[in-house]
Amino acid sequence: MAFLDLDGLRFHVQELGPRDARPPAATVVLLHGLLTDSLASYYFTLAPALAAAGLRVLMYDQRGHGRTERPPTGYRLEHFADDLEALLDRLGITGPVHLLGNSFGGTVAFALAARRPAQVLGILAIESEPATAAWAAKLADILERAESELVKKSTLAWITATRGRHTARLARSAGAMMTQTSLAREIPASRLPGEAELRAIRCPVLAVYGTRSDLAPQAAWLDELLPDCRSTFVPGQEHSVLIETPDVVRELTLSWLREQGVALRTACAPAGGRPAGTVTVRPAGTVTVRPADAGTVRQAAPETIAGTAR
Repeated sequence: MAFLDLDGLRFHVQELGPRDARPPAATVVLLHGLLTDSLASYYFTLAPALAAAGLRVLMYDQRGHGRTERPPTGYRLEHFADDLEALLDRLGITGPVHLLGNSFGGTVAFALAARRPAQVLGILAIESEPATAAWAAKLADILERAESELVKKSTLAWITATRGRHTARLARSAGAMMTQTSLAREIPASRLPGEAELRAIRCPVLAVYGTRSDLAPQAAWLDELLPDCRSTFVPGQEHSVLIETPDVVRELTLSWLREQGVALRTACAPAGGRPAGTVTVRPAGTVTVRPADAGTVRQAAPETIAGTAR
């Protein structure tokens, strides 16, 4: 475990690297989501496989989360992007990196790419979206409900009974964050990049959705908005794609990095193609389904606040 002071805040940072003595093939930064999420979502799922494939893997608990310091204020999107920028600068990472963001972590990745396009080689966004007015309105509603519900004993008892003690502990911690900070009011008030700023994100983007997620219908919009974006769907999943299907996400990530020209150097990197169990929509409009009965995208009701917040 390592801690770094960045602009007056103490951050919990973890780094994994190749098992051999050769230089890493590339640097990948893993960004987690809001409230119930932390770097642990990657540390126990995706990060070890990426390091074994010869990559430098950087992850950290975002401000207010996990083992990172929790200030009472300072939770606009631009503050989170500032943190990522400061971390890269502090570690002397001047070359471009690949960003992988889960939920809100993907929104942070898009924010940095809009701000420092030369430093971002590509973005893999899991159940995520760039910050827009619609995003801000949705987050305002989600966070308002979370702030109200996650402090209630009845809500925590229901989460314990239906999701288990571990999820209840995460929900209790999220409730404490909501009462101790201004996060619920600051995130919806974030500075939003304009459409021209988003269209200027020219790096390759792979957007991963669950077919049952309320975010899935935005795929066509994002593919049209960004010059180099395609969308992949994981059948039967809602918002928690990373946690529920880590093997699929791992294979998608390794395949995508290989497509970007990264010289992955272990057998855990797939030789080509797409993992079984995904539906890929390319900007040109062609659809590849694996397996044949993977199904079609349909809109589902938003996931409860007990799950990973956006």
